[in-house]
Amino acid sequence: MSLTDMLSPSDIAAALRDCQAPDSFSPKKFFQISGMSKKSSSQLKEIFRILDNDQSGFIEEDELKYFLQRFECGARVLTTSETKTFLAAADHDGDGKIGAEEFQEMVQS
Repeated sequence: MSLTDMLSPSDIAAALRDCQAPDSFSPKKFFQISGMSKKSSSQLKEIFRILDNDQSGFIEEDELKYFLQRFECGARVLTTSETKTFLAAADHDGDGKIGAEEFQEMVQS
C-alpha cells in the first residue's frame, strides 16, 4: 500500500506546493491540505506505518527530516529547525521519537 492509496494525489501535490520554501512547513497545515486530518484512526495507523521507513514502530528524527519525500521523491528535505519543531510538537512522552499514537493525536488535534 502507498500513500496515494489513502490520500488524493492532487491533495498531496497541493500540500507539498504549500511548503516548498525552506522553513515554511507547518505539520497542521500539511495534514489539513493533504487530507490526513480527515482520516480515521485505523487509516492514520496505516499512514504512520508507511511513513515509518525502518518499521521500528517510531518515526525518529532522522526519518522525520525526509517526511515530505515519503509523499513525493523529489520533495525537499525538512530543515533542522522544521524537523525539531515537528518532533517537539508530536513527541508527548519526550523519548525523542514519534509513536503511532502520538502521530495520530497530532494529526487529529
